[in-house]
Amino acid sequence: MMKDEKLKNGKLQFITHYTERYSYLDAAHMALEGGCRWVQLRMKDTSMEDIEPVALEMQSLCRQYGATFIIDDHVELAGKLHADGVHLGKKDMPIADARRILGKEYIIGGTANTLEDVLQHYEAGADYIGCGPFRYTTTKKNLSPILGLEGYTAIIRRMQEADIHLPVVAIGGITIADIPAVMQAGVSGIALSGTVLHADNPTKEMRRIISLMENGE
Repeated sequence: MMKDEKLKNGKLQFITHYTERYSYLDAAHMALEGGCRWVQLRMKDTSMEDIEPVALEMQSLCRQYGATFIIDDHVELAGKLHADGVHLGKKDMPIADARRILGKEYIIGGTANTLEDVLQHYEAGADYIGCGPFRYTTTKKNLSPILGLEGYTAIIRRMQEADIHLPVVAIGGITIADIPAVMQAGVSGIALSGTVLHADNPTKEMRRIISLMENGE
């Protein structure tokens, strides 16, 4: 798959997080089985030695499903394993440095909370923006100011005025009920974690979400 094709999978992104019920691999498998084709492995506060074996298995799983595999934060590991890309938070390595290390074939995404963040990432060569949080979320520490629908609408409008074309993926506490309104705010995609994993049947929930995004139902 070429980079452009891999990026097209990013309309619906699944981000792993640890739950007592499911391992990181279980979670990724259920998301993929439900039709998601973009998985980001996020294992905060975990050593590289512990992340690598999980990343190897998850990458293999993603390849079986033709899905894009992104590693959160660890640029060197993404390069070592030939993952599809890396996602960088505000306190992670700068995007320009990651691009120098990985080269242009890797997908690099950056976390943004303001238009200034978006501009910075755009100029540094990011391929997409993870923009949020939409609302309060328990999966992230040190939360940035909450954006809500108005925040997305304003950022997208100002990006259009500045002639900046970069996929913006909404993230942070989004539920299935929020999806139509969030998509109408002009974002390119949505990233989910807890809303899938806390469902009675995560695979089925992912199918429902995909159906809603594709058919509006």
